[in-house]
Amino acid sequence: MSPVSPAFQLERQASGRLLYIGVDGEQHVGVVPVRAFPVEAPDEGVSLVSTEGHEVAWIEQLQALPPALRALLQEELALRDFVPEIKQLKSVSTFATPSVWNVKTDRGDTSFVLKGEEDIRRLGRNALLIVGSQGVQYSVHDMTALDRNSRRLLERFL
Repeated sequence: MSPVSPAFQLERQASGRLLYIGVDGEQHVGVVPVRAFPVEAPDEGVSLVSTEGHEVAWIEQLQALPPALRALLQEELALRDFVPEIKQLKSVSTFATPSVWNVKTDRGDTSFVLKGEEDIRRLGRNALLIVGSQGVQYSVHDMTALDRNSRRLLERFL
């Protein structure tokens, strides 16, 4: 598939935020790429959304974009898709919140602060999404697959 020039420009500012420049010169600082189908078709259907939550551009196929633009979007999407999976809860500082959690993830050992029980969300029967105080999201794909001590610690917060 040969690259197609889109009807917009996208560049990273010194602040790290993306700047969208439309064909009419309209600019939006801080646009965010959002996948329409992150699991089934991650490279198809990407929306560029303004800080106000409005779609400013739609991209049918990432592969159809020029290489530099595609790389910029893939880099930004990779940052958004960063969700380490918790494999083990090593310890928690206290059973009241806020508490410091020391965990082993698929990306290594880390610690984060859980501000409140509301930062633990159920995703189906056995899956969880946990948001640390810095905004990093951690997943537990299957609570039943965790070791007994990890499950016991986790159940104190559910």
